[in-house]
Amino acid sequence: MTAGSCFAQHVARTMADAGFNHLITETVHPIIRPKVARAHQYGVFSARYGNVYTARQLLQLLHRAYGLFTPQVACWPAPKGAPGVVDPFRPQIQPGGFLSAAELEADRAVHFAAVRRAIEQMDIFVFTLGLTEGWADRRDGAVYPIAPGVAGGTYDPETVGFVNFDETETYADLAAALEFIRDKNPRVKVILTVSPVPLNATYEPRHVLVSTTWSKAVLRLAAEKATRAFADCVYFPSYEIITSPHVQGRYYAEDRREVTEAGVSHVMRLFRKHFTEGARQPEAPAPAPALEDAARQHLEQMSARIEILCDEAAIDNER
Repeated sequence: MTAGSCFAQHVARTMADAGFNHLITETVHPIIRPKVARAHQYGVFSARYGNVYTARQLLQLLHRAYGLFTPQVACWPAPKGAPGVVDPFRPQIQPGGFLSAAELEADRAVHFAAVRRAIEQMDIFVFTLGLTEGWADRRDGAVYPIAPGVAGGTYDPETVGFVNFDETETYADLAAALEFIRDKNPRVKVILTVSPVPLNATYEPRHVLVSTTWSKAVLRLAAEKATRAFADCVYFPSYEIITSPHVQGRYYAEDRREVTEAGVSHVMRLFRKHFTEGARQPEAPAPAPALEDAARQHLEQMSARIEILCDEAAIDNER
């Protein structure tokens, strides 16, 4: 099972491409075309929870799925005056939003059931810590993945406030989430990573580079403490591989934020080496018939176009 920030999507995709089972419990109807299914985030993660940026968001997802926490706000009005509503906790998983609050509630029930199946059936949980900054409802503490008013809802400073979880809060939330998961599934093993994607913006009154450094330090510390506190819980250094000085920034795209496919390949090559060596994989498929050079080159270019639904701290960019 995979969850976390956008970088966790690379883990899921690469492992599935290598023939390993990425547990998918929230499946799309077979009549739906793959492109449409992915736009609705079917198969991106184990269930349709979208990017889970903070440890508090993960903990609340677990509590909501098991009926232990019901936020005061159930839906947001769709953005830009469009009809319908969006899910405040998954505002970008349904293009165009839901037709009504009743439809959203029905979909949420299916979603929560899928989350519970994933938690109880998984053997390995891969979680990528992405952010410390977030937005929370002042009335009940419900944490949203993005601020109201960006992809639905209306920003009201009287009811919603900025939060930036420190190392104590982040570790406490991560530990509580792992304890909750282990209570439901004692056999599960955990792999923690930290996203190497830097912040695109910060709400703190300081330069974004300072906020990025602070945030990654908090996440890295929380992950380290978790590996020391929990058995069968390890850390994989995807963050260090991408940001290491000897790499000289070559694994970042021109925007200096997105990780290139070469960087992802390096990370996942090491991931497979250390976690799947000796694991039985399906036999390689028979080689494809020879193609004309031009056709082969075209197919290679097409296959390299991998879309990652990443809005990590870049909520102003419409994907």
